[in-house]
Amino acid sequence: MKLLIKKIQNLKKSKVGDIVRKRILEFEKVGSSSEKDVFSELCFCLLTANFQAEKCIKIQNEIGQGFENFSEKELALKLKNFGHRFWPQRAERIVLARECKNELCENVLKKNSFEIREWLVENVKGLGMKESSHFLRNIGYKNLAIIDFHILDLLFKEGLIEFDRKKKTLTKNKYLEIEKVLKNLSGKCSVNLAELDLYLWYLETGKVLK
Repeated sequence: MKLLIKKIQNLKKSKVGDIVRKRILEFEKVGSSSEKDVFSELCFCLLTANFQAEKCIKIQNEIGQGFENFSEKELALKLKNFGHRFWPQRAERIVLARECKNELCENVLKKNSFEIREWLVENVKGLGMKESSHFLRNIGYKNLAIIDFHILDLLFKEGLIEFDRKKKTLTKNKYLEIEKVLKNLSGKCSVNLAELDLYLWYLETGKVLK
């Protein structure tokens, strides 16, 4: 763990650290902006499961408010044309998510982040623990871990967790267990979990996305 902490501390002092801090400010702005922007970020996170984040960013920018306005058929065709692997399924899930939008923006986002995540997992089809945490981080919440396979691989290589790579999903209890490991690491690095995710992603991929 000491070497990993040192790597993160060095990144904090580098240009990468500047990019991470800028990205965190961008997330905060999304969370304090319009309901349309918040919903767009929810749709982005629905798109990212088992698909490349960079391509999802491009799709999000191209579709814009179509997440709210397109029919399911129109949205599916757009996603297909942009090369999304799961275009019919994701179009369906985005249209279903519209039914939750008002409650999410008017009531649910007033709760604490852990309660919001529970609500998202239970009420938005296609959002598990990871995607819900990702969405909340991208609208300004800082105390939830986004545990994808990049993060799992890094923690496994560092000897911080035991994980069967043959398993394609994490149980809720396993997710919360690993989240505690990341929380401990974030404390040792003097960063919040939102920042830590960006640093770990950079160490694994060489990129700072969202």
